[in-house]
Amino acid sequence: MRILITGANGQLGSQIIELLRHRIPAGQIVAGVRQMEQAAHLREQGIEIRYVDYDMPESLSAAVQGISRLLLISSPHQDDSVRLTQHKQVIAAAKAGGVKHLLYTGLAFSGWTAGKDTPDNVHALTEQAIAASGLEYTFLRNGLYMDFVGVLGLKEAMSSGELVTAPGPWAFNAVTRSDLALAAAAVLGTEASGNKIYELTASQTWDFADLAAVLTEVAGSKVVHREDAGVQHWIYAFLSRLDTSSTSRDLEQLMGRPVTTLKDSILPFLE
Repeated sequence: MRILITGANGQLGSQIIELLRHRIPAGQIVAGVRQMEQAAHLREQGIEIRYVDYDMPESLSAAVQGISRLLLISSPHQDDSVRLTQHKQVIAAAKAGGVKHLLYTGLAFSGWTAGKDTPDNVHALTEQAIAASGLEYTFLRNGLYMDFVGVLGLKEAMSSGELVTAPGPWAFNAVTRSDLALAAAAVLGTEASGNKIYELTASQTWDFADLAAVLTEVAGSKVVHREDAGVQHWIYAFLSRLDTSSTSRDLEQLMGRPVTTLKDSILPFLE
């Protein structure tokens, strides 16, 4: 078994590789990157490096040679039409190159479902294309990254004693990249067959009042949550387009432990 992980220099991909090399021999792992020079440390660990550019089909054809399982980490491009084209080029190369199993990092609770209406987002459309390819697949539908708390003014809230947010019935199933990486490594490290779908979110939601309580604990002084209709920030429009409240136990089951606590999840954003 040889596994190709695309986006291997990225935040998620690099963590997956680090965890995976403790599960299977390094010689079975292939890191797909655009900046080869930034992956020299992986070669030193015995991991093969291959050039992968989603915009260059010829690079994809070469990269998938001898690969049995491929993890397609979704493109970071800002234009979803471009992203979908990039994803479809990877899918085509995987099928033509003899890849047996394609894994894809989509978005929790917004994926494709057989027999349902036409998908309306890039992740669901990508999943649809993968299913239509005939390749065996695993959809790793990642929950909201905990990173979004980094724009909420947590340090300022601890200083002022108030966490001020836009009004709304906010509830979050957010998780850390490290938890998602651990789940992905667990899936990649097994040779289970068949099509699988995982909704990788927290098993319980938290809200801004919970966040204020954690900030109180960290600060050692009271932090209260207050809603203010005058708060204007792009993050709230972004969050409103996602399903941030549905939950699943898939992530915890794959990790074999509970998700990282809210307190431990936000500490990196308080440094």
